[in-house]
Amino acid sequence: MKFGLMYGITTDPREDSISTMVSYAKRVEELGFSTLWVPNILGFDAITACAVVGQHTSRIELGTAVVPTFPRHPLAIAQQALTAAAACGDRFTLGIGLSHQPMIEGIFGLSYDKPARHMKEYLGVLTPLLRGEPVKYEGELYRVQAELAVPAAPKVPLVVAALGPIMLGHAGKHSEGTITWVTGVKTLADHIVPTITKAAKDAGRGAPRIIAGLPITLTNDVDAAKKTIGKIYKMYGYLPSYRAMLDREGAEGPADVALVGDEKELRAQLQRLRDAGVTDFDAAPTAVDAESGERTLEFLASEL
Repeated sequence: MKFGLMYGITTDPREDSISTMVSYAKRVEELGFSTLWVPNILGFDAITACAVVGQHTSRIELGTAVVPTFPRHPLAIAQQALTAAAACGDRFTLGIGLSHQPMIEGIFGLSYDKPARHMKEYLGVLTPLLRGEPVKYEGELYRVQAELAVPAAPKVPLVVAALGPIMLGHAGKHSEGTITWVTGVKTLADHIVPTITKAAKDAGRGAPRIIAGLPITLTNDVDAAKKTIGKIYKMYGYLPSYRAMLDREGAEGPADVALVGDEKELRAQLQRLRDAGVTDFDAAPTAVDAESGERTLEFLASEL
């Protein structure tokens, strides 16, 4: 199981900067982490940020976790992704997802109607372009005939944020895998991994990449840490898609699926992720006191 890191999910965007991100990326690359995942919420544009960071690093994979599809035409996001891949020297992975109805309708003012059909057609347009191939697609939502020519752009690996069976089917059929967030180990093992693996096999594809994003904190006071984590990530427990996975897990909230404990406990929890079929751990080191954030990062680095 590879170890990656989620960048800045608990960072105040008003106090962040591109130079801070570059410095962090260079440090975690030196520590040996496999991937830096950049979220795309209402701060930095993740694809652009990866392209910049790619100019200052040499080994670490850079990925988006994840770019919402509704606000961006698939031709436009393909052009951005190929440009980022050229800038990163074949180290860029595009992660996309539907986002959530409150975000798409409440903030962007767009329709969230037929999300599964939207993603199916979106992938029909996007995936050939990411392979450097022309596309001619006639669908209900998209009608696209185009070809991109981005110099020095390699093929771009694609992962799709997917939780429900239909979306996991689309991800397995059309992409290299899926990336999840606050989804517990039982749900990963019993639902996510087998569903997308079957879809990939049925489509004649290889075993999919399973990237599990979870908060992690090294601490000796588990109860206090989980209380703080519950406050930090409270909002994710209210979003319907995450809520469905938490309910499947039997978890009250994100704190109940976070990895929390001392070194021995964390190693056991990481092993359970491996046993569930997770190929990549997308760790979100979460500080619950002045030292726990750095201690957690150092612990993860020691486990590489």
